[in-house]
Amino acid sequence: MGTETFDLIILGSGSGNSLVTPYWDDRRVAIVDSGVFGGTCLNRGCIPTKMFAYPAALSAVPAEAARLGVDLGFGGADWPEIRDRIFSRIDAISAGGLHYRDVELEHTTVIPEEARFTGAHQLTTSGGRVLEAEEIVVAAGSRPVLPEVPGIHRPQVHTSDTIMRVPRLPEKLVVLGGGFIAAEFASIFSGLGSSVVQVNRSPKLLRHHDETISARFTELAARQWDLRTGWTLSRIEDGRGGWVSVHLDGPAGATQQIDADAVLIAHGRVPNTDRLDASAAGLDVQDDGRLSVDEYQRLLSGGQPVAGLWSLGDISSPHQLKHVANHDQRIVAHNLEHPDDLRANTLGPVPAAVFSRPQIAAAGLTEEQAAAEYGRDRISVKVQDYGDVAYGWAMEDTTGICKLIADRQTGQLLGAHLMGHEAPNLIQSLVQAMSFGVDAHSMARGQYWIHPALSEVVENALLGLDVPDSGWL
Repeated sequence: MGTETFDLIILGSGSGNSLVTPYWDDRRVAIVDSGVFGGTCLNRGCIPTKMFAYPAALSAVPAEAARLGVDLGFGGADWPEIRDRIFSRIDAISAGGLHYRDVELEHTTVIPEEARFTGAHQLTTSGGRVLEAEEIVVAAGSRPVLPEVPGIHRPQVHTSDTIMRVPRLPEKLVVLGGGFIAAEFASIFSGLGSSVVQVNRSPKLLRHHDETISARFTELAARQWDLRTGWTLSRIEDGRGGWVSVHLDGPAGATQQIDADAVLIAHGRVPNTDRLDASAAGLDVQDDGRLSVDEYQRLLSGGQPVAGLWSLGDISSPHQLKHVANHDQRIVAHNLEHPDDLRANTLGPVPAAVFSRPQIAAAGLTEEQAAAEYGRDRISVKVQDYGDVAYGWAMEDTTGICKLIADRQTGQLLGAHLMGHEAPNLIQSLVQAMSFGVDAHSMARGQYWIHPALSEVVENALLGLDVPDSGWL
């Protein structure tokens, strides 16, 4: 079998798939991916999880309505109907994308195999095909982390890759982890009717978020499902009736056992760099496993960019977020097509959301980070309750908050952290202000805010900051 030569090789069919623009119509392109076409977000990540999160959130409506004098009921969830509705749509999109790239486009070839570097511009697939190209983009993503404990590969043990396709709603689910994946799935399955036990080693959930958000969410999670902190997984054994026994180690030598019919391992994700043999191409790899790139998304070797080698998404970004991967892709696409006019990846603060109950959104620095970077005396912090604005009164909201951090000297927003109803939507105006340098007072007074919309919680938080008056009345 001879060497196959392409103009562009893309490792990964997620955001990397969008690199195939009309610019490449008269060139040969290969997309190499051994997984399901479309990548993690479409098939196993953000899209299906949110399609589960929304119906799960509806299960909380009866309790909210009861506080307002409205009698609603929750009769249960039809798991197969929900699951099949979601994946019948997603699987069709994935299949359609594969057919379009591999069959309809004459210049594009999809190779459903793993590939590793065997030279700076050469790849060898698991099937023995040798591929070469002047331009190679590594967009191979990440995968769930599995702890090395006995019983981890039992069929009842799942990751985010598999838990959404289980044949029936688990009667009892153990969720191991305290990050956003664990929070979302605990919310989903408890909302749909499973008995959920969440186990976390550290005392607080979402520990990478602002301390106020982390502490409040941990408290609210414990009200909604069985939360056990300070425990670590030691092993998983067979139990009765097809269930498993989850064994945990705690403080001072304490142990406990939880019997469940399903287990979700949500210990984060790791870049797929270790599957690429990056050393064969001389590529720099960071301590956390990410490929090193420069500001133009070029891969590095010995700290210097390698001509024709690029990367995007989870495998090289510290932000495992689809919107970040998509922006990386736009940068790489431009730079591939305009080598004499390279654009740097300089976008502003990265926002992120957790579609849990309640929802959470964040952008910029936490209070702790801002104090460390600017000094405690230079920052102003305001925590505004949802319940202090008119729409919050209408909702009888007692838990939602908007927390803002700003520079006292300039009025520039440094961080925004929301928890509550529609937090991922409410934060967008704050992301816009941080990205375009609009100071807090100008944002609050330089435009109308609809009364009595929930967005007034953002307005009031801005006005509560101790920052310079910009001159707006």
